[in-house]
Amino acid sequence: MRGSAVVVGGGIGGLAVARALHLAGWEAVVLERSPAPPRRGTALGMWPAAMGALDALGLGDDVRRRSVMCTRAEILRPDGRTLTGVGVPGGVQLVSRGDLLDVLARSLPAGTVQWGVQVTDPRMLPAADLVVAADGIHSSVRSAHWAVGPRVLRTVAFRGTVPGAVDRITETWGPGRLFGITPNGDGTTNWFACVRAGSAPAGDDPVRMTDDLHALFAGWHEDVSAVLAAVEPGTVDRRRLSDVPALGPYVRGNVALLGDAAHAMAPNLGRGACETILDAVALARAVREEHRVETALRRYDRERRPATRRLVRLARLANRASTLERGIPLRDALVRAADGARRQATSTSPTGDTR
Repeated sequence: MRGSAVVVGGGIGGLAVARALHLAGWEAVVLERSPAPPRRGTALGMWPAAMGALDALGLGDDVRRRSVMCTRAEILRPDGRTLTGVGVPGGVQLVSRGDLLDVLARSLPAGTVQWGVQVTDPRMLPAADLVVAADGIHSSVRSAHWAVGPRVLRTVAFRGTVPGAVDRITETWGPGRLFGITPNGDGTTNWFACVRAGSAPAGDDPVRMTDDLHALFAGWHEDVSAVLAAVEPGTVDRRRLSDVPALGPYVRGNVALLGDAAHAMAPNLGRGACETILDAVALARAVREEHRVETALRRYDRERRPATRRLVRLARLANRASTLERGIPLRDALVRAADGARRQATSTSPTGDTR
């Protein structure tokens, strides 16, 4: 089947689905309110399934050239001791948001993206066989057709980049807060912090915000201190975390929700951008292989909703566990026990013999 699509939102999901639809023989136009894609950004982890989807779009090698591969992550205590280490089978490619958007945007025919277009009434979009809502967690299309808004979580996130490169992924868990450090594909160091809302720095004053972050993580190990020392006031992105609650099918009529518009999740699993790209490929495959839009959208919903709803729930649980204010020794013991069980399971055969 071939047809036409209007895509609302020119972020990762909107650009990826436009690329996938073009490859499927569809005409697609993308409406994006920003005047241009950002040139830089914090790191996004592309897990093996997402890299496979990017390969299907013909973009995997471009992303690999702009990214850093990591095969292991560690969870640390505030004093720097390792709580657990996690292997990443197949590795994760860490690419800056700006570079990923650039790869996607360059893959589209000229004129596909209409930058600087604000969609104020999703019911007044140009006529098309398919409407794709890729306009993020605060989706105007979802609000108009589903009347479901984001669900506010109990945490606030801070993120940014600093000069210099690191070669490993770490998250440091303390009481009521965590601090993460990762490589970034553009040669900078990516950092992020997650803090219980009641303890988080308030207000928008950039100097006070950085001072408050220093105070929150005072006494933590030297990697955290070094990153915070390099943070320039005014470079920190602060946001109250939210996710999208269960809303039933991701499709209604000829409208399909995609990415954060459908299943925005807490960032703790590092899977949001990956799932968005998987959505894009699944939706384009469905409309290419089915004979009717309605049938294709039902297939897309069937393929993507169960897995993404499960990840939303798991991300919410991870967000709570990593920022617990009480019961820290029990949490850490459970993490160590789970790691020990995983190691035992992977080091012995079903009969108990060491491999």
